[in-house]
Amino acid sequence: MTLIRDPEWLMNHLSDDRLRVVDCQYDLSNEDKGRQRYDEEHIPAAVFADIGNDLSLKIGEHGGRHPIPSKEEFVCFMQKAGIGQDTIIIAYDGGEGAFAARFLWLSQLYGYKQVYVLDGGLKAWKELGYPLTADQPDIKRSEYCPADNKDILSSCEEVKALSMGEGEGLLIDSREEGRFKGLYEPIDRKCGHIPNALNFVWMDNLEEGRYLDGNHLTARFQEIDPDTPLTVYCGSGITACVNYIALKQAGFKAVKVYAGSFSDWISYDENPVVKD
Repeated sequence: MTLIRDPEWLMNHLSDDRLRVVDCQYDLSNEDKGRQRYDEEHIPAAVFADIGNDLSLKIGEHGGRHPIPSKEEFVCFMQKAGIGQDTIIIAYDGGEGAFAARFLWLSQLYGYKQVYVLDGGLKAWKELGYPLTADQPDIKRSEYCPADNKDILSSCEEVKALSMGEGEGLLIDSREEGRFKGLYEPIDRKCGHIPNALNFVWMDNLEEGRYLDGNHLTARFQEIDPDTPLTVYCGSGITACVNYIALKQAGFKAVKVYAGSFSDWISYDENPVVKD
């Protein structure tokens, strides 16, 4: 099973009536930038998904910096995007990989089956000289509402058990090594990582914006038994989704995302943080 499609595949299937392309361009430092970029140019017939509004809720006391939307809210977005039971969904971002990955994981969480990310995103698409447009697609609303799949979501309580060496499985921290070790923290109010977590940096799954092939991803995670249940997290539940895709591509069967991630973990004062 693959969760990735290359630009050539999308170009060859662009006229397929079953296809829905979703533009997830976003800039964490400027929440309006993604929509501006979409308005300027996007892949033909693509709809826009806003990470800050469509794929996240407003920040609360808990839930992290990008709390996930409810099923009702997400399904409403998908219905407006015309996504039905047989729709093939291709998500892309500017080439970073993380924003499209967040969309894919959320889609799977809420029961959508045929969801893929565009390898290399808009950057790879443009490098190949493929068409772009500023036109907004005319979408017919769908009424489809799938059954959700909570097997890929880890709660804070489940993560707490893993942090204490209880429960079944391993924790994977997806952030860069310096943040994992607590050497610095540019965003969150505490430094370090959740106890018992291993560090596999999300960016190391990619080369020039494209995912490593299956063999290289398998080699990257070779120290872990592929039957081991895994929970991945990052700072706010976005870049961890790249590790989610990479692990699935590498053959891991049971992979979950801790949606609130480190920013949710430290919102509970009693939760310990480790530096090393």
